[in-house]
Amino acid sequence: MKTRVGFGFDVHRLVEGRALVLGGVRIEHFLGLLGHSDADVLIHAICDALLGAAALRDIGYHFPDSSEEFAGIDSKILLRRTMELIRHEGYELGNVDATIAAERPKLNPHIPEMRRVLAETMSVDVDDISIKATTTEHLGFTGREEGISAYAVVLIEKN
Repeated sequence: MKTRVGFGFDVHRLVEGRALVLGGVRIEHFLGLLGHSDADVLIHAICDALLGAAALRDIGYHFPDSSEEFAGIDSKILLRRTMELIRHEGYELGNVDATIAAERPKLNPHIPEMRRVLAETMSVDVDDISIKATTTEHLGFTGREEGISAYAVVLIEKN
């Protein structure tokens, strides 16, 4: 069995007039994330971690923000396609461990739904998905509520 680890990171600016979508879940907030797609930083970080673990480059390579095909796209579609790419290479997900950094809104109440949506999207058990939320104690761009970032580590395995 071949085991590989991947790391992903993403960040998007918070703006008025956009929906806040994290882990495929729409969260009520007066600000949303700006991006070419729905700007779901959590899913983007997970995609980058999966692609990196399989040595398949990164999310921008496969789903460029210069392509109209991906304008406004639901990031769950990108995650499904990413899973297809790693499965085509013979890999299966071991687990995801991810952290979202945001001052507001409080994310803990939404984590069970995010885990469920991600597990369903990736066709894995919900126990394979760990999501944590933190603040940056009012430091940096996250602390000033200018943006939200997400970090993800994945384990993939090939038999």
